[in-house]
Amino acid sequence: MGGHQVTTDWQGRHVTVAGLGVSGIPAARVLSGLGARVTVVNDGDDERSRTQAAELEAAGITVRLGDGATLPEGTDLVVTTPGWKPDKPLFAAAAAAGVEVWGDVELAWRLRGEDAAPWLAVTGTNGKTTTVRMLASILEAAGLRTAAVGNIGVSLLDVVTGEQEYDVLAVELSSYQLHWAPSLRAHSAAVLNLAPDHLDWHGSMEAYAADKGRVYEGNQVACVYNVADKATEDLVRDADVEEGCRAIGFTLNAPAPSQLGVVDGILVDRAFVPDRQKQAQELAEIADVRPPAPHNIANALAAAALARAYGVPASAVREGLRAFRPDAHRMEHVADVDGVAYIDDSKATNTHAAQASLGSYESIVWIAGGLAKGATFDELVAGAAARLKGVVLIGADRALISEALARHAPQVPVVDLDRTDTGAMSEAVRQAARLAGPGDTVLMAPACASMDMFTNYNKRGDAFAAAVRELGASA
Repeated sequence: MGGHQVTTDWQGRHVTVAGLGVSGIPAARVLSGLGARVTVVNDGDDERSRTQAAELEAAGITVRLGDGATLPEGTDLVVTTPGWKPDKPLFAAAAAAGVEVWGDVELAWRLRGEDAAPWLAVTGTNGKTTTVRMLASILEAAGLRTAAVGNIGVSLLDVVTGEQEYDVLAVELSSYQLHWAPSLRAHSAAVLNLAPDHLDWHGSMEAYAADKGRVYEGNQVACVYNVADKATEDLVRDADVEEGCRAIGFTLNAPAPSQLGVVDGILVDRAFVPDRQKQAQELAEIADVRPPAPHNIANALAAAALARAYGVPASAVREGLRAFRPDAHRMEHVADVDGVAYIDDSKATNTHAAQASLGSYESIVWIAGGLAKGATFDELVAGAAARLKGVVLIGADRALISEALARHAPQVPVVDLDRTDTGAMSEAVRQAARLAGPGDTVLMAPACASMDMFTNYNKRGDAFAAAVRELGASA
């Protein structure tokens, strides 16, 4: 339930908070409120940081700007924001001084009360936010007090220290957060998929996978894995779980015992039924899932598995999926213009997300490009080549995609837009419209981050939608 009884005595403890980010500021305020002596260290010393620092200092918190490398004297705990890489000098200094490092999730976990709500946790390279929001919708349909929290933008710290009481929480966790959360023990957890991402932060694919796998440590009821992604099942095998905890798979095919899957357009459960060998429980129809693209049906099955692990009835799964509304910029249908569908999947900021998107349509004019963050595009392009009718490339690293297209889809016409001004997206949409015909889909699934041209993927999606409306008005 509510997290009011705090188990540690914070009075007078010297805590250093690393970073002013979205989780650093609440962490500093919460710890200061509990009586700790808090120092915030931050690499940057820009105007925004100075404003934030002034607000914290007014609340009695010390802030050191422009020096995130040295450990303040007397520190006996470091609490870090997820963005700080593990190879930061501050962490080496903490290790040398024998000082523990916790992430914001670890801090939230430690601040939970004795009767706190259990966590149903979700991680994976793609689909986390959608799955967590589907899960919360299903739990609500079952009449439970719940919230979608964590990496989704709702601070876990605020939830566990707030007055609101919950029965169960749907928690999205990033690999960064899991890295710094050694004592977290979820009721049940899911790893949706694993693809190379954030390797610049973790250092290697093995380290990235190991951090994702931490979500299974100490699970009580179910470790949910993706049957189509063997790496997720391997993580379950390696996890040290509570006695009686089960491995539960989800698949887009007919499920084996202890799995959830799809039979004749129906989502079915062969895991949480009295006789797994002979019985399957109908949960929902594919039509109840929006959008009914394959990767999103997988998200729905993972959410259903976690809800069922918590004891939710089948009827609530159907109701919850029907009530769920996808986020903006996730395979969002913007408009049809001259028989062509325009889809905004600006949230496809890496190749894995773009692959799911490209696999959902038959004949595609693809708008792609941005900041690659070290990604390669050969596998993505080779897999989608047969569906591509044309490609329009934008952004800083578009040459990487262009080269992959030359290797794997040489027959596909490519428009390379060498401009990053505000009109670039309008031009991209006009060029895509020129390449598309009735029955085609113009899909903006950039497979890249947006920060070369836009503040974030939301702004990129908004620019695409505005350009499509402009096109429709002139059609």
